[in-house]
Amino acid sequence: MPDSAFSASQPKRKVSLAGSNYRQLILPVLIVVAVVLVDQLTKVWAVANLSGAPSLQVLGDFLQFTLVYNEGGAMGTRFGSSTYYVVMAVIVLPVLMIYVYRTREQKCLSIPLACIASGALGNLIDRIYMGKVVDFIDVDIPDITLWSYHLERFWIFNIADAAISCAIVFLLIYTFFFQHRHEAAAASAKTATPADAAVDNPTDPSQPTD
Repeated sequence: MPDSAFSASQPKRKVSLAGSNYRQLILPVLIVVAVVLVDQLTKVWAVANLSGAPSLQVLGDFLQFTLVYNEGGAMGTRFGSSTYYVVMAVIVLPVLMIYVYRTREQKCLSIPLACIASGALGNLIDRIYMGKVVDFIDVDIPDITLWSYHLERFWIFNIADAAISCAIVFLLIYTFFFQHRHEAAAASAKTATPADAAVDNPTDPSQPTD
């Protein structure tokens, strides 16, 4: 093949690869947009309908909507002021988005990372505009007692919190039980030799067939 023909084909190849990269990011980006949108809309609804009102029972005592404002972190933690959580979110969000991009070909990683990023962004919006996070999902759980600590209901949370928590649980399960299998399968596919392919398909394509 002439050099000119080969060089002419190179730009098309680069454009094709770039387009593939962007397509692999469509789903993570849609997840971020959807989670943030649903999170913010439900918070607007909660503030408009639950302010100054008693808990709204959805499934009896098991699931209620109870409006609270949280200036600390998840699960009742408080490592600093609201400004501390804003700074941490501003630092962590770009890191998460970089990892979403780097793992774009691994949906089992890019999708949960996108959920974590969307949850962090949803709560960051609250902290920037109100200095605190709107929580309203109130779920009953079996009583938990650890020494002097007693928990009768789960910590009140929101859609952003749920996205983060579910994604972290999925990542832990995937990392400990499934990731090594996927990596082994990918490594096996990469180390497959032409001889292996010849064994699988012994017919020589250059030879005529009946």
